[in-house]
Amino acid sequence: MRVITDQDRCVAAGQCVLSAPDVFDQREEDGVVMLRDPTPRPDLHDAVRNAVALCPAAAIRAQEDR
Repeated sequence: MRVITDQDRCVAAGQCVLSAPDVFDQREEDGVVMLRDPTPRPDLHDAVRNAVALCPAAAIRAQEDR
């Protein structure tokens, strides 16, 4: 899995960090998403999928490995 974030779309809701704190973080100054791990290990994939589903701005995408 490869995770892609769009900081321009992010509304700093923080759902991604709550869902997958090993993969996502937020900038201290404005709360915008920061990617900690663009290729998370398999045991985190469900949490990333949950973060994608919960993001109110659709600022996160997950590309599944083939």
